[in-house]
Amino acid sequence: MTVGQAFDRSVKYYDDWMKLALPSYDALFSTALELIPFDEKSPIKVLDLGAGTGLFSEHILSKYPKAEFLLSDLAPKMLEVAKERFRGNDGQFKYLVDDYRHYQVTRKYDLVISSLSIHHLEDIEKKNLFTKIYQSLKNTGIFINIDQIKGPTQSIQDLYWSDWLRKVREKEAPEEQILASIQRRKEYDKDALLVDQLRWLSEAGFANADCVYKNYFIGVFFASKEINN
Repeated sequence: MTVGQAFDRSVKYYDDWMKLALPSYDALFSTALELIPFDEKSPIKVLDLGAGTGLFSEHILSKYPKAEFLLSDLAPKMLEVAKERFRGNDGQFKYLVDDYRHYQVTRKYDLVISSLSIHHLEDIEKKNLFTKIYQSLKNTGIFINIDQIKGPTQSIQDLYWSDWLRKVREKEAPEEQILASIQRRKEYDKDALLVDQLRWLSEAGFANADCVYKNYFIGVFFASKEINN
């Protein structure tokens, strides 16, 4: 089973699950919005990689109601949910069922976003993708990635996941969904160290790169291009 097929199987409960599975859900996305520097009336162009059901794009739309979006994901059923979510904004949204490991730069964006997706790539694939993202941004473009972080030691890694398991069970998340998430993690997750992810962003060419918010194994990564012609 591919990662796209695995997530298509979770489509019926995915949105609710994400709000249970991310104990810091509100803080993650509010932080991401705070980082975006553009005028809120601007029709910024946004690329959402691994968009899923469109949760991250929905947050962006709430702040930038004139934005134009391209949502890309491997899982067609997830994108069908996104299409329904944005039915009232059809003219602002385009959708692409695609493997962004093979993403080709064909246009420039003000903002590239991703959430809980890039950690499925091998390290060299992450590094290559960051370079492509850099190339796809306008000169003042921004990249924001909400994603998983590997613990620097096995003890820290164990701490991350025991804390996560305790918190999702305290929220009374369905055990079936918890077990399905654990299985997906075993099969598809390829988390990278914080220091490596920041280094790859810098090596891609980003002038500024940082993890501006972190809660155990989840962080909000910010990178700006800032090229002066």
